[in-house]
Order: sequence, then C-alpha cells, then structure tokens
Amino acid sequence: MNNFRFSDNFDYLTDGEIELKISGKYFGDEKLLPFYYYDIFYNNRFVGRISMRIGSNSDSYYNGNIGYEIEENFRGNNFAFKACKLVLQIAKAHGMNEVILTCDENNIPSYKTIEKLDAELIEIAKPPETYFAYRENMKKQRIYRLYL
Repeated sequence: MNNFRFSDNFDYLTDGEIELKISGKYFGDEKLLPFYYYDIFYNNRFVGRISMRIGSNSDSYYNGNIGYEIEENFRGNNFAFKACKLVLQIAKAHGMNEVILTCDENNIPSYKTIEKLDAELIEIAKPPETYFAYRENMKKQRIYRLYL
C-alpha cells in the first residue's frame, strides 16, 4: 500500500446530528493498514473516536476495518452506528467492496451496532498467535462482513 493516497474530501463528515472531525491520517506499516482517525462530536461535545482502515490483510480479518469507542456517559445513543454509516463512504471511495467488522465475542453493545449495520456474521474465532495484537487469554472475536 505504499502508493496509498488519502483524500482531503473526508476531513469533516456529518449526518446533520453527529460530526466527525479528522484527528489523524496514518499510512500504516507492514502490519497496520492505512487509516483515517476521527473525533466524534455531538452538539459540540466530544463523544468518542472512530477509525476507518483501508484495504485488507491477514491481520485486518481479526482487527476489522472500522474501530470505534464511545465515551461511557454517551453510550446508548447510536453514535457508533451513525459514525460507522458516515465512514463507509470512505471505504467506497477507496474502491472497497466490503468491510470487516469485529468485536470481542461478549461485547453485546458492539455486536448489536455491527448487526444494525446489516453486517453478516462470518464466524466467532480466536485470533492466531501470528495476529499483531495477539495476547494470551485473548477473547474470541465475532467477525462480520458488510458488503458495500
């Protein structure tokens, strides 16, 4: 992915309710895919973060293309779902036909968000020891595919 080019068209995204403001663009390395990284705002208040990783490799199957975290006091407002919907346009613009979404097997709020996006469960699997973020006692991951 050394020919990868970021687009400035995605430095600010909004659905009219939440705003995604770019906080970084990272080219990645031999393990990590290039990704856009955003702060999520609602009514000018910081509510969380989301990243959109472009492309795929053996690690992205377990890491997913989208990563998000919502501040505890803002959970339950569908902010992760809305932010995911916004970043999907980035994947499409970079020619991706599908994204992989993952979460710990027992992370009910996260997998409900992923299922609300209409992603299909591929499997529940423990990442291999070759996975870049592997650690002992790592939980199994729910691995989903979402066609764009």
